[in-house]
Amino acid sequence: MLEVHARRSARLVSCYCFPPMEETNNGGGRAKKNKHHFVLVHGLCHGAWCWYKAATALRRAGHRVTAPDMAGCGAHPARLAEVRTFEEYSRPLLDAVAALPPGERAVLVGHSHGGCGVALAAERFPEKVAAAVFVAASMPAVGRSMGAATTDEVRQIPGRALNRVTFDLSGNAAACRKVHVINRFLKFVAAEPDFFLDTKVLDQENPDIPGHPVIFGPKFVAQRLYQLSPPEVSQTEPRSVLLLPVNDLTLALSLIRPANRFNEDPLMKDEKLLTEAGYGSARRVFVVVEDDLGIPAEFQRRMIALSPAGVEVEAMDAGGADHMAMLSRPEELVERLIRIADRCVDG
Repeated sequence: MLEVHARRSARLVSCYCFPPMEETNNGGGRAKKNKHHFVLVHGLCHGAWCWYKAATALRRAGHRVTAPDMAGCGAHPARLAEVRTFEEYSRPLLDAVAALPPGERAVLVGHSHGGCGVALAAERFPEKVAAAVFVAASMPAVGRSMGAATTDEVRQIPGRALNRVTFDLSGNAAACRKVHVINRFLKFVAAEPDFFLDTKVLDQENPDIPGHPVIFGPKFVAQRLYQLSPPEVSQTEPRSVLLLPVNDLTLALSLIRPANRFNEDPLMKDEKLLTEAGYGSARRVFVVVEDDLGIPAEFQRRMIALSPAGVEVEAMDAGGADHMAMLSRPEELVERLIRIADRCVDG
């Protein structure tokens, strides 16, 4: 049964908690050695819905799953202009982690932009975090701002050649923001002059929110994020539409919403926010997705290089996983998540 928890304050905050499914084990013993609680955090323009395959697989394996809709995303009732700060945007996640019973520690899994929310939750509640897992995600470094993970304020890494460029969301040179990137990522983007394709920068309705919201365009979603999404099945004979498999690209194009990145938010720009005692004390694991075209693997490794101490690395390199690895290769990702969680318990 799906439990919907709602609390009322200045706004309605919702979080979806999925209990484990009943397991069968022909051997008569426990089907799994350890039972874990996974908190799954979606990325920009998405919602909790993008975890439906991974959540189902984790529940079938006997684990608990919490998948919050960040404020203004997915089925969350807030309008885009009502979510003024990254703190407010992250409130459903922070409330879910804060509500964990005393002594319980969850595995936080952030995808893409969701990595910043995971870092913030780990900083606020380190005693409630068994591990912070970043799946092709923004992974901030202790002593640097969260916004530095992927766009602004990235400082030069000693011993590495970095180029300094400016570009806007169309991929063209412009004086809108300064970004430091490793040569490989710069060449990747330069090779695709229209890297962001039909992604749109929207007008900001709320003057209290710095920057502009974005909405991923259909071409960008299909070619950069879901390029390995299983195709719709061609039919040689009539079948009931109810028997057709869900196509993840079609689902995404139906459900994505505009979102603010909050790069100029004071919380995202605070270089003293993430500390060794908080976020830095969490077990951190980065899952590199080799065939990701949204955040290329070389750029993922750049984020790892910024946090070299204590970060474990897993690689989805068998092929078939795009940026939305939880949809294109859910079984492989879930196996890795369970293995990571087991390591936290066993050692």
